Amino acid sequence: MPGQIREPGRTVTSRVLAVLDAFGPDDTGLSLAELCRRTGLAPATAHRLAAELVAWGGLERDRDQRYRIGLRLFEIGMRAPGRRGLIEAARPFLEDLYEVTHENVHLAVRAAHHAIYLDKITGVRAVGAPARAGDRLPLHATGMGKALLAFARPELTAEIVREGLTRYTPHTLTSPELLRRALVRTREQGFAVAVQEYSLGTVSVAAPVLSPDRRHAVAAISVVVHSSRANIARLGPAVRAAAMGAARHVSRPARDAG
Repeated sequence: MPGQIREPGRTVTSRVLAVLDAFGPDDTGLSLAELCRRTGLAPATAHRLAAELVAWGGLERDRDQRYRIGLRLFEIGMRAPGRRGLIEAARPFLEDLYEVTHENVHLAVRAAHHAIYLDKITGVRAVGAPARAGDRLPLHATGMGKALLAFARPELTAEIVREGLTRYTPHTLTSPELLRRALVRTREQGFAVAVQEYSLGTVSVAAPVLSPDRRHAVAAISVVVHSSRANIARLGPAVRAAAMGAARHVSRPARDAG
């Protein structure tokens, strides 16, 4: 459960962070009672901190007196070094990929042991619940995650395996050896494929946006389609071309700077 921390003697900062961390990716709003339960804070303390965050813009409160993440945090997140430039550089290639496929198209980066969505274009034939910016995905069970993992430091795969390869569907790769083989194929063909590994009925095809030295992925681009219309032979090269185009534009400022 997000933010479920109970410890005495916490600083004000740690309490504020606990309030913000209480919100999970699927939470549209939390009541004061839910904030207290997830953070371990007394009602008076949780109410005071939430009110201050609302006044600042970090939280918003709806007419049902439920709290939700505010736009101020999104604005601050967009100031992270490189994130805005990455989104702007990749956006034209996401749009091109969408025009070719008319399916859900995503941009993501790796944060520790997860992939995090930065941008998306939702197709009219969207499968399942469309992803939102900030959503986290496992690295081993998604095309996006495998594209990032295949071009990360070698030790990362071992760390993911030690944590345990969670099974999300009957098709999830839970064998370390099968995962390693999938990562080798990803490096060889330039794109990753996840067939119903994270959610049934969906296929994800993703390619890494590589650094100028082509040694690691700075991001990944994916397209997610219904399994009934997944044409890997067509989608793979299209996604790979979009990622290669984005890589050239992402690295251009660094080259121009000398």
